[in-house]
Amino acid sequence: MGEFEKSISFDGRDIRLKVGLLAPQAGGSVLIESGDTTVLVSATRSSAREGIDFLPLTVDYEERLYAAGRIPGGIMRREGRPPERVTLTSRLIDRPLRPLFPSWLRDDLQIVAYTLSMDEQVPPDVLAVTGASIATLVAQIPFNGPMAAVRVGLIGDDFIINPTYAEVESGDLDLVVAGSPHGVIMVEAGANQLPERDIIEAIDFGYEAVQDLIQAQLDLVEELGLTIVQEEPPEVDTSLETFISDRATDEIKKILAQFDLDKSTRDAALDAVKETIATAISELPETDPIRVAATENTKALGNTFKSITKQLMRRQIVEDNIRVDGRKLDEVRPVSCQVGLLSKRVHGTGLFNRGLTQVLSAATLGTPGDAQNLADDLQADQAKRYIHHYNFPPFSVGETKPLRAPGRREIGHGALAERALLPVLPAKDEFPYVIRVVSEVLSSNGSTSMGSVCGSTLSLMDAGVPITKPVSGAAMGLIKEGDEVRVLTDIQGIEDFLGDMDFKVAGTDSGITALQMDMKISGLSLETIAQAIHQAKDARLHILEKMLEVINEPRSEMSSYAPRLLTIKIDPDMIGLVIGPGGKTIKGITEETGAKIDIEDDGTVTISAVDETRARKARNIVQGMTRKLNEGDVYVGRVTRIIPIGAFVEFLPGKEGMIHISQLADYRVGKVEDEVAVGDEVIVKVREIDSKGRINLTRLGIHPDQAAAAREAAINR
Repeated sequence: MGEFEKSISFDGRDIRLKVGLLAPQAGGSVLIESGDTTVLVSATRSSAREGIDFLPLTVDYEERLYAAGRIPGGIMRREGRPPERVTLTSRLIDRPLRPLFPSWLRDDLQIVAYTLSMDEQVPPDVLAVTGASIATLVAQIPFNGPMAAVRVGLIGDDFIINPTYAEVESGDLDLVVAGSPHGVIMVEAGANQLPERDIIEAIDFGYEAVQDLIQAQLDLVEELGLTIVQEEPPEVDTSLETFISDRATDEIKKILAQFDLDKSTRDAALDAVKETIATAISELPETDPIRVAATENTKALGNTFKSITKQLMRRQIVEDNIRVDGRKLDEVRPVSCQVGLLSKRVHGTGLFNRGLTQVLSAATLGTPGDAQNLADDLQADQAKRYIHHYNFPPFSVGETKPLRAPGRREIGHGALAERALLPVLPAKDEFPYVIRVVSEVLSSNGSTSMGSVCGSTLSLMDAGVPITKPVSGAAMGLIKEGDEVRVLTDIQGIEDFLGDMDFKVAGTDSGITALQMDMKISGLSLETIAQAIHQAKDARLHILEKMLEVINEPRSEMSSYAPRLLTIKIDPDMIGLVIGPGGKTIKGITEETGAKIDIEDDGTVTISAVDETRARKARNIVQGMTRKLNEGDVYVGRVTRIIPIGAFVEFLPGKEGMIHISQLADYRVGKVEDEVAVGDEVIVKVREIDSKGRINLTRLGIHPDQAAAAREAAINR
């Protein structure tokens, strides 16, 4: 294919496409540019591997620091483990793309996106999502697209398409909408407690823009002389499915209709039916096609049984409006909560139970120096003062497997819960702590990410963090059979696995703070999305009511083991004085007081210690070192050392001056030791500050009122 260029005028901004210029051996590639942001996206297909019974799609997004004109840190000076935001962008590309490949496709597919250059105006993530669709079309991979994504911001009362970083930061909405010709296929958003109607309007606004990008891709395919590939699915022998269906359907229906069964009992009953079928197959002649099919593909029996179970469960919901646990479509499972479960050494804890889903969240309060520095990130000028981590151990679903580093799913769920709480956190000047919440999933049966939101809220209030409002969350599901659509509230594991949608909505009683929608079908109408959002509100408020029964406001006192923070402001020119050469001075203060000191470039000094007395002592030292002295100021001091010509007095923490022997008394003093000794308390006045900053003190000419005021100030220090 020769080189081809196309420019799309899109919402006042050009998006430039270059096909055939780079990566000629990839199946298909596109260089997609807007402003000075450039992303190269490739799509490659290889033959299916033996025994694969799923779509092996891999999506990798990569950022190179040369894109921002920077060199990586560390010894290697090479990009290392991808930052969390890069992993989230890989997921952002994957989620709307995956449902659009045919369900029968088993070939290895890989999408790779590189950000080659980036400016401060155009975020690369939505460009990469749209580029993935274009690369797939160019690679002639079977695809039910095109697909495209846009970001929607809200500035004042106006929605804007693809806002800049600054506009996202200053606005009340950061919404990514992806869609196909069949409808909306993915939504990802953070919002500042926006009402449901505004979110629905924003999704509609974004999908209109998505359709323009979809049409541009259709035009591109035509101009390149390509077609959108729609391969016929391979022929499938249905004899095994018929055999299993005839023998298992009635038994599966009976089990699904026993609404009082818990998850483990229901799973055991279904496994028993499957085992009966396996026994029946093993009794067939060795040459029987059904036994041959089950023997050649060891997963065929399990996959077919699962497919039949899925069809029957979905039919029960659509035809009878009854779910497998007997709940109504809009009913939430039983909710229970607990706070303060662990000792106060853990600064705050919240235990959240919804049905068989159980999440334990622990909040830790740290100092400004504990903020996460996003080094080796294209947006490295940022630091996070609220961090949420999500852990999903295998025992939470009754499995055994090695414990590994957090995967993409864990990172994604943690980021969603983090985003849900950000709008209600106190401002830094009001509450200067760095906050980390860890959510441990102890039992999983659907919507652990929203369980993490609820558990995090409980732990933050238990820790005494003055959040403006509590946040709760619920996950909505969907069953779509033909024109029949059923929206499910608070989906459990089997409904998530066998359903068509996972739509998580978090927020306060005032509005939405975060939402995430993933589809397993090729698109959804705005009307159905609106129904899910409104139905989620009732669930959120119900759950929130249960949470507030346990703790209805943040505790007035923090754990005695949480650090106490004192904040002062010093002249930025004095920062070097406090730090000292090689950090000697600040290390000395820390060793003397046991307090930790963090200094920002603007002169903000935060002093922390578990013991508030230690923090006050360190504060007094810093204040004394940085206080601007005036001649005539009177202080109470203590003699620290004596030399033949005078005595040195520490009159403020860390601030020392000398009284010359002639200034010790209003008469002639023969020896300094005749008047003062080391450790004596003395009243002194600043007589002079010389050109080198040395402070000369005197005991002469001090009025009794000045002495009394100095003693009072010393007591209150």
